Formats: sequence, C-alpha cells, structure tokens
Amino acid sequence: MKLQKETKESAKAERAHGVWYDDACGTAFALELIGERWSLLIVRELMLGARRFSDLRASLPGISAKVLTDRLEGLEAAGVLLRRKLPPPAAAQVYELTEWGYLAEPAIQELGRWAARSPAHDPRLPLSPVSLMLSLRTMIDHAAARALAATIAFDVGGERFLARLAGGELAIARAADGDPAPDFTVTTPVALPFLRVVYGKQPLGEVMAEGELTVTGDRDLAERVFALFALPPKCG
Repeated sequence: MKLQKETKESAKAERAHGVWYDDACGTAFALELIGERWSLLIVRELMLGARRFSDLRASLPGISAKVLTDRLEGLEAAGVLLRRKLPPPAAAQVYELTEWGYLAEPAIQELGRWAARSPAHDPRLPLSPVSLMLSLRTMIDHAAARALAATIAFDVGGERFLARLAGGELAIARAADGDPAPDFTVTTPVALPFLRVVYGKQPLGEVMAEGELTVTGDRDLAERVFALFALPPKCG
C-alpha cells in the first residue's frame, strides 16, 4: 500500500495542469507550459517557421544542448510544438509550432510591450533575427501604417525574411524561392544597426555610412516605413 504522500505526488505528476501551482488560473497554466527558463524563447524562435536543433542553438547562444533537448521534449509533450523530418534531399529533423503554439504570438507581443516600458530595459543588447522581426510586428504604429504599402526583404546575419506591409498590418515570413521582388532590401550582420534607425531614430544615411547597414531599392519608401516603429514610453 502506498503512503498517502506518495499517492498524491504520483497523481500530481500525471496532471498536465496544476503541477507547479495547483491553481486553475490560465496564467498559472501558461507558466507551467512555458515558464521554465528558455521555453518561451524557444517558442519565439519558432514563430516564423520550423528550425533545426542547430538553428535554435545558434539563435540562443546561452543555452546548452542538454537544456535545449529537455525544453523541446517538454514543449512537445505539452502540445506546443512537434517534430518532423524534412523530405530528401534535406532529410533533416526540424521543430515547429503546432497550430496552438502559434497562438502564443500575441502573448509574446504583449510581454514585449510591457517589458520595454521598464527603465531597466536595454534595447542595445543582442537580438536574434527572428526576435527582430517579431519586434517590428509588435512595435509598428498600425494606424499610421495604413497609409503605406511595401514589400521588404531582410537579410539579418544571413537569415532572410520577406515582409509585406498592407492595410496597417505587417506580415513576415522566411524568404522563399518565387517571392516577389521587394521595394527595398535591408541587410545587416546583426540587429543593432537597424535598431538604431527604427527605434533610436538615428538618420539612416548616418548609420549606413558606418558600413554595418545597407538599404537598397526605394530609399524614400524605406525611410517612411522605418518611421512607423517606436518603442513605448518608459514608466516610472
């Protein structure tokens, strides 16, 4: 016969909800699903499409292979992501979000807006290419954006994306063969030079003259698009 404590612990371990907090609140459940260190950032890195294990490690340089493996297994068991094998000739295993997993983007955006209002937030720290793209989707002025339409190609440290601005919304996906020609292309080895333009409001020509950022194509349209983005005001 099992001790009462052992029985309760076994039952608790079998539950998907309440294992940490024993709380019916959806926020508590969300933290149980993605509250472990690195879990939410893994979800962030998958928000624009499937990635290989090595891609995720490169985008999250502080994570160990063991922790990444553990978090991927936990997120898969929770139904947030799944594994699949690409067809030949790639034949590589990739991780991608489930339909439910993709629904986490609004939560990530709101957390980003909230955290950016802290005086302690430092926008000069490194930012992954995917995080940069999601930041643009989060910090755009939707009302002002309705006056513009543009197709924008991004190359951030070798990762390529195509953004379509229309109707005040910014759709972003990984670049693919057959994509339409962009109105302009942004190329930068890391996020910071571009962040200095869109959030720091440093003149585009000044940043380009430093040699770390290039914008080719319709530069007038590019500057009008870049003006649509701003960090929220600080609190306190």
